[in-house]
Amino acid sequence: MEVIYQYAWLIPVLPLLGAMLVGLGLISFNQVTNRLRQLNAVLIISLMAAAMGLSFSLLWSQIQGHPTYTRTLEWAAAGSFHLTMGYTVDHLTAVMLAIVTSVAVLVMIYTDGYMSHDPGYVRFYAYLSLFGSSMLGLVVSPNLVQIYIFWELVGMCSYLLVGFWYDRKSAADAAQKAFVTNRVGDFGLLLGILGLFWATGSFEFEIMGDRLAELVQTGSLSNVLAILFAILVFLGPVAKSAQFPLHVWLPDAMEGPTPISALIHAATMVAAGVFLIARMYPVFEHVPAAMNVIAYVGAFTAFMGATIAVTQNDIKKGLAYSTISQLGYMVLAMGVGAYTAGFFHLMTHAFFKAMLFLGSGSVIHGMEGVVGHDPVVAQDMRAMGGLRKYMPVTAITFLIGCLAISGIPPFAGFWSKDEILGSAFAVNPFLWFVGWLTAGITAFYMFRMYFMTFEGQFRGKDESILQQLQSAATTVVEPELTPNFGPGAMKQGELAEDHDDHSGGHGHSDTPHESPWTMTLPLAVLAIPSMLIGLVGTPYKNYFEEFIYPPSETLAEVMEKTAEFDATEFYTMAGISVAIAVTGIVLAVLMYRAKKIDPAAIAAKFPSLYKLSLNKWYFDDIYHRVFVLGLRRLARQVLEVDFRVVDGAVNLTGIFTLFSGESLKYIETGRAQLYALIIFGAVLGLVIVFGVT
Repeated sequence: MEVIYQYAWLIPVLPLLGAMLVGLGLISFNQVTNRLRQLNAVLIISLMAAAMGLSFSLLWSQIQGHPTYTRTLEWAAAGSFHLTMGYTVDHLTAVMLAIVTSVAVLVMIYTDGYMSHDPGYVRFYAYLSLFGSSMLGLVVSPNLVQIYIFWELVGMCSYLLVGFWYDRKSAADAAQKAFVTNRVGDFGLLLGILGLFWATGSFEFEIMGDRLAELVQTGSLSNVLAILFAILVFLGPVAKSAQFPLHVWLPDAMEGPTPISALIHAATMVAAGVFLIARMYPVFEHVPAAMNVIAYVGAFTAFMGATIAVTQNDIKKGLAYSTISQLGYMVLAMGVGAYTAGFFHLMTHAFFKAMLFLGSGSVIHGMEGVVGHDPVVAQDMRAMGGLRKYMPVTAITFLIGCLAISGIPPFAGFWSKDEILGSAFAVNPFLWFVGWLTAGITAFYMFRMYFMTFEGQFRGKDESILQQLQSAATTVVEPELTPNFGPGAMKQGELAEDHDDHSGGHGHSDTPHESPWTMTLPLAVLAIPSMLIGLVGTPYKNYFEEFIYPPSETLAEVMEKTAEFDATEFYTMAGISVAIAVTGIVLAVLMYRAKKIDPAAIAAKFPSLYKLSLNKWYFDDIYHRVFVLGLRRLARQVLEVDFRVVDGAVNLTGIFTLFSGESLKYIETGRAQLYALIIFGAVLGLVIVFGVT
């Protein structure tokens, strides 16, 4: 066994150390720590880079064939109950560690340019490091209890980061929405964990799966209970990976700074849900009904997210709904048994979606100061256009991301998405059709975003458009239902203060400009895996499947399966998926580049469908009316009961005590004759009562 495995625990500890040191500095020596901003950033990035180096060393070791390494210690014991904590390194862990650390390092480098003017620069780095540490701890966890602990830490960090600009109401509301929505799913996950432990007596993944299958097969455990426990566990990924019906928090999470949007939506928080499904696969694969639920939830979420993204004008909101849709693909894959395909898409998506989000941040950075210092308008694609000539690096990398997510070969997204569609077709043609149709919609809305942002004439100086957008952003029809469609860009008031500061190339000018190298370098680096990393999972030589496969299968079975490659079937399925993607791209070209088709006319022809998409299928409105307003009404009724019944009973007791005390004080005279008379009267009364009876 290589010595390096004994130090794998350092991977989550190194970024935790960085967060702790910077956090203590902010608490104890705030002004000094904030003045040494870039020194703190270098410390945080260096520690995460060290974790990345260790992660890639472990990945290389696993590729070389070293066995799974698990190290645990007893954390708690009571009678026969023993709970262990530790870390495990296997193929799944090694790949996930490499993805999380590499994306985190690039996001941290990008943050230096994006947050350069923000007064919370150092605090943001501390939060990023703590977030990365929590996710890495989750990945190396050897049992379900430890995963749950880090699962909650990831949720806490997302709350801090989404609400980073907490003095802005929309950001504070978005953070609360994300936190509460995730608590719903996490409560289901906790119930599922407890139910599985009650049934199997273990928190270990494979032991739980084997014992659950045995219990159901022998009739010792009802199949209904097994399905219930599996679905309760699935509620955790439903919330974390923003699946229907707990998807509503993710678009509002755009209120956080763009770097954290990239980290949350690419390699960390949302990926945690799919990762947990992969870890719990030994349990899920023995419960076919739960697998069907997972597959249909994923397919519906993929379709729903894509149809909403079609009408979004906020560049970050469009990418957020795109993330929901792509996560739906991954969950669909897990549900139909395509374990490898689902995790493969998680890996490819992490790189090209991180690049797309960072690209959107670069666009916002280049637009601010051009459109009247209004950060809401700064990320509205209707005020963009023609940015390719101002921001060539951002435009090229964004185009690469669009091609990758649309499934155009040989870009990364093609190989992973095509594998998911092929697996779905073999199991359920209806699910394949939903995924196939969604692929076409995905290509359409992504190239709609590209053309509206980077091609055509620049619209940021058109006063009529700017006035229309500013008036729409400030119009409030129903205050309680106003959507959190907020800046998510830079801190309010910063632009006006720093508009004339052009030192270091970070100032804002009257025309769009390319971002500094600290922002464009991560884009260029992420473009490489977005183009090439899919080649490790080609169907005719699937190295990825030989490395990542279900725990219930052996390498020999996997090799036998991959040897059965049918070229005709592959080219047919791939041709059909590429055809629908090209169709979506052509429609986007005709509508938003060539101007041959008027999107407004289509919206007017199908107003109900247009409003359904624009209003996000009305889920936010429904949840607001049913849960927010409904719970407020319920709270008022409970308050009335508390005031009138509970408080009334307490007050009545007090009043009775008061009056009885007032009455008795007249009897307490201190005269023995009166006391004797009272006793004689009481005895006489008792004699009469008992004598009569």
